Amino acid sequence: PVAYAIWARMLRYDPLNASWANRDRFVLSMGHASMLIYGILHLAGVKEVDNDGNVTETPAVSLDDLKGFRQVGSKCPGHPEYSFTTGVETTTGPLGQGLANSVGMAAASKWYAATFNRPDFELFNYDVYALCSDGDMQEGLSHEAASLAAHWKLDNLCWIWDNNQITIEGNTAWAFSEDLATRFIAYGWNVVRVGDANDVAALTRALQVFKREVYRPTMIIVDSHIAWGAPTMQDHFSAHGTPLGEEEIKQTKSVYGWPDEKFLVPEEVLKHFQGQLEERGGSKRKQWEELYKGYAEKHPEQASMLAHILKGTLPEGWGKHCEEFKANPKGLATRKSSSMCLDMIGQGVPWLMGGSADLATSCLTVLKYKGAGDFMHPCSGWGNYSGRNFHFGIREHAMGSILNGMCISRLRTYGSTFLVFSDYMKPPVRLSAIMEIPCIWIFTHDSIGVGEDGPT
Repeated sequence: PVAYAIWARMLRYDPLNASWANRDRFVLSMGHASMLIYGILHLAGVKEVDNDGNVTETPAVSLDDLKGFRQVGSKCPGHPEYSFTTGVETTTGPLGQGLANSVGMAAASKWYAATFNRPDFELFNYDVYALCSDGDMQEGLSHEAASLAAHWKLDNLCWIWDNNQITIEGNTAWAFSEDLATRFIAYGWNVVRVGDANDVAALTRALQVFKREVYRPTMIIVDSHIAWGAPTMQDHFSAHGTPLGEEEIKQTKSVYGWPDEKFLVPEEVLKHFQGQLEERGGSKRKQWEELYKGYAEKHPEQASMLAHILKGTLPEGWGKHCEEFKANPKGLATRKSSSMCLDMIGQGVPWLMGGSADLATSCLTVLKYKGAGDFMHPCSGWGNYSGRNFHFGIREHAMGSILNGMCISRLRTYGSTFLVFSDYMKPPVRLSAIMEIPCIWIFTHDSIGVGEDGPT
């Protein structure tokens, strides 16, 4: 019901063009529930996008793909993998990563809007929805990311917490007892609660509250039951990672009033679900394409820049600001030359952006050229959403994961810290490699000379 409420009632998403630039993003941060996103992609009729960005007539997830769940070479691996399956917005194996990625996606939406929108041409206003679990909420990464999301006032971001109080070892009460709602209110989030995960009307109302919110990201806490309807396994931790078994499945279907057939997808279900997406996402996408045509005529320079971003190409003369480093007997610190290169390239590639975990003045990663600016909410008085210098605070893990989310959104991002502190951000570095996304990692102070600060 939660996924249905998001996709059928709210999401602006066209299954016939899953790479539409202004589509709403749905992130399944609780990647262990991967069959949920695969099932949704099948019901939605999402078409596969090939490696060249072309939409094909092949289903992103066919019924046969679903039957090959968790098998070698399947388009439905045990956890969602970016670029394996069209419609999967990011890889969400490690818990918490999807949430932090979603912050990056929401920040990218704000940057696109501030950079490209013009009067009468609102090209970008997409929202980001992330569905998360108890495990996501326990990971420290999610709280680093939540703190920044509120600080940046990302009101286009909605997290939905599936609060079933179950993890692999049992009830969450074994290790988790904090008042999460109060914590998120303290961060500066808008917090809404739905007491029954099966109440689609209540879920829809909660999502509408998110749509009306300004200045704050929204957390919707949804109280649910794992394996709902299963006669002997509902609310039991064994249902978290163990198949229900043939007899339990049969009895659960009976509770649902569903025929005892495998992989049954009635035609009217497909028609109902796809019809709602077409009514909202399909029509919006077509309107957007017409809007873009007018935009390109009136703002050709900006349209050209956007086309390069979306296609992953470089503009003509992108390297015109680059200068050769002349030989110097005194030498030049590599972090200094790196800083100069960032500034040179940034002027020719205006979608190069990033920052550091509170070490920008030491790692020398501040973009200093005129117009670079700082990414902040305009009300701060310290910058705006078109800024290219990001301030992550001392949050290496969140920095890496947020930058991955921005990079997936087609921006060229970089992040920096001292090499020894890369230990705090190995998961996003590893995932950027696995996803084959061009996020740039800059690590400085890797010399034994740092020893004056102590061995650690």
